[in-house]
Amino acid sequence: MSAAPRPAPALARRGLWAIFGATFFELVGYFMLLPLLLLQLKGDGVSTAMAGLFAASGWVGIFAITPFASAITQTLGRRPTLWLSALIPVIATTGFLLSDALAAWFVFQFVAGLASGLRWVLAEAVVAEFAPPLQRGRFVGLFETMVGTTFVIGPALLALVGPQNPAALWLVLGCLLLGLLGSLWIPRLPPAHDAHQARVGLHGVWHALRAHPLIMTVGFVGGFFESGLTSILPLYGLALGMGATAAALLVSASGLGSALMMLPAGLLADRLALQPRWGGAHGARLAILQACALVTLAATALIPFVAGAPWLAAVVAFVWGGAGGSLYTLAMIDIGSREQGITLVNSTAVLVLSYTLGGTLAPALGAAMLDWAPVIGFPALLLAVAGPGWWLLRRASRAEG
Repeated sequence: MSAAPRPAPALARRGLWAIFGATFFELVGYFMLLPLLLLQLKGDGVSTAMAGLFAASGWVGIFAITPFASAITQTLGRRPTLWLSALIPVIATTGFLLSDALAAWFVFQFVAGLASGLRWVLAEAVVAEFAPPLQRGRFVGLFETMVGTTFVIGPALLALVGPQNPAALWLVLGCLLLGLLGSLWIPRLPPAHDAHQARVGLHGVWHALRAHPLIMTVGFVGGFFESGLTSILPLYGLALGMGATAAALLVSASGLGSALMMLPAGLLADRLALQPRWGGAHGARLAILQACALVTLAATALIPFVAGAPWLAAVVAFVWGGAGGSLYTLAMIDIGSREQGITLVNSTAVLVLSYTLGGTLAPALGAAMLDWAPVIGFPALLLAVAGPGWWLLRRASRAEG
């Protein structure tokens, strides 16, 4: 099958930066919106359990749409689908402004989650496909780093404006409108070469999973250590006897590791791909993935020593965030280097699903282990995830060599 035509370099650059800018503003708005709405719900006397269900409804939307991202993209085309993913949050936020009904808010939050999942999958796939082949690691690493900054910038903007300020929701809407305008600036993309024959929907996702089981395993490990463990690091800090402030700062350590390491991982993948000793670009990426998995395993093995030196917890958290984020970034670079079009959207969807699954299971299982067996059970759980991930990558790297 012939490769899809690439746009002219000037149009490709414009498209990449438009996607970068649009996604940045949309995510800043989204990460302002959720804490703002939760605080408003609590201010209105809604129970904590109901507020938690409200927050979860957005993630349910992401899970629900991800397997069907390729089918929607195949039907509408890549650029119109990106437009749709930017328009829906604007409509949902307008709904929050116009209605105070809790049931309506649940619907708006679910719909906003649908749009976020669609943007997540398609933006990642388009960036990976249309980045210059010799600089794919740089652009994917830069994109992942940019996404990571929105986790910090959104809540920081909300704190600056004040969650009780009526202008806060209007600022969210302004950010989302900028995201929509940026999406409209995306130039016409070449038609996907497999637009009519690629498998889509659940069938396409299953095909992609069978084609790349190793990369999807990497996505799960990355999500477990970068996203999932971050959410329970304060609990881990408290279990170590840290104060509340020090325990909360473990989250910052993990986020800092993620933000600082994803771009260097991408740049290293570009550089090693040009060196014959690694057996080609794929072999180079496998070697870096194996190294990241080994670093994750080594950091996890330090857990028994953390109790005697609580400061070591920040180092371990930094490594978990950096290595986990690098695993996801390199997996995205790898599938973006080998696939295009709708097939790439399918593989990205499976990567997102596996990453999100890891991010979901880690806090649930990790919190249970911290409560049940913090000395043995918690590190055993983490080793049970990090160990097989490293072993599978080591085996694949040897086979490639």
